[in-house]
Amino acid sequence: MKNCNLCTGCDRGLCHAGVGRQDKQLNTYDWLADVPGNAESTDLVEVQFKNTRKAYYHNVNNLDLQKGDVVAVEANPGHDIGVVTLTGRLVNLQIKKANLKSADDIKRVYRLAKPVDMEKYREAKSREHGTMIQSRQIAKDLNLQMKIGDVEYQGDGNKAIFYYIADERVDFRQLIKVLADTFHVRIEMKQIGARQEAGRIGGTGPCGRELCCATWMKSFSSVSTNAARIQDISLNPQKLAGMCAKLKCCLNYEVDDYMEASRRLPHKDVVLETQDGEYYLFKSDILAGMCSYSTDKNLAANIETITAARAREVIAMNKRGEKPQSLHPDGTVKEEKKPVDLLADTDVSRFDKTRKKKKTQRRDRRRDEGKGEENRRQNRSSRQSRQDRNVEGKQSGNNVQDQTIPVVRKDDEK
Repeated sequence: MKNCNLCTGCDRGLCHAGVGRQDKQLNTYDWLADVPGNAESTDLVEVQFKNTRKAYYHNVNNLDLQKGDVVAVEANPGHDIGVVTLTGRLVNLQIKKANLKSADDIKRVYRLAKPVDMEKYREAKSREHGTMIQSRQIAKDLNLQMKIGDVEYQGDGNKAIFYYIADERVDFRQLIKVLADTFHVRIEMKQIGARQEAGRIGGTGPCGRELCCATWMKSFSSVSTNAARIQDISLNPQKLAGMCAKLKCCLNYEVDDYMEASRRLPHKDVVLETQDGEYYLFKSDILAGMCSYSTDKNLAANIETITAARAREVIAMNKRGEKPQSLHPDGTVKEEKKPVDLLADTDVSRFDKTRKKKKTQRRDRRRDEGKGEENRRQNRSSRQSRQDRNVEGKQSGNNVQDQTIPVVRKDDEK
């Protein structure tokens, strides 16, 4: 933070030298933030409100506004509360992208937000969720084919913007009357598309990054399947569709590069003639500038991969009536690769052998268990016989001892 204060003198909010990531969607990287005199070059500032709504205002009071400041701006009617997201020269570029119809659309910045303004702002924002739920029920009661996705109250609470999604044109004149009578505010209806709805909700794309429509993309250009064809992308609807169920916006990102690179490739209908035979274009790597040719027009046979420059060289030779020995510039002929049989070293009955081996192991185990049980049985019988012999020996010994005891008679005692 010390370096930040030294560079820009900013010690408030989310500025971070004017170029850091902030908690607002559609954040603009201000790469001119550390240029001296950048903020004083224009009085225009960019202010962002809820979700992706942005507007541009004149700093007529010459306030020291920096990125992250909460300001009160002019609205119709009353005033609104927003966050400054951009200052300096880049604001003019953003205005050109926004395609503002006239300069009258640019209103004024009143002041930095006061505690009283913030209290009204929080009170208005606390009513948004309940208003959205109630307005959905009202639209359902009026049998309108539309979905109210979000509600945004103005900072002073005098106006409410209802964002809705509809496939067809909707006559919501009766809806506006009912909403005005119910909530006692000025009503404004804004229709948004599926892409805007996805950007409002946010999420993570299949690339692992945040959705472009939720981070930096504001204007949406039309996307067609022709962009996928130019880039040789498989026309799989599940892979081409984004979170909004429409074609991904990123399909347009590299179309210009692919179109420029494709101009350097030979036409796909041109046949290359060599002493070995004719070669037809099978596939091409547009960005790498490599072309793969096949001797069969429909199948991949004797594939030869050469550069686009070599292909144009062969085409020029064919136009002069010359035929090179091969497609390769050094005249070498590519050695034919023998087809690899994946089942060559395998036996169809390999699973049977495994089963037989398992059966043999199981039989041996049972045999060993039987032998062990028989040995244990013999050990028990031999042990029992020894015990019986010992018992019999003890009994016989007792009998002999009883027989040898002398009998004392009365006469002998006398």
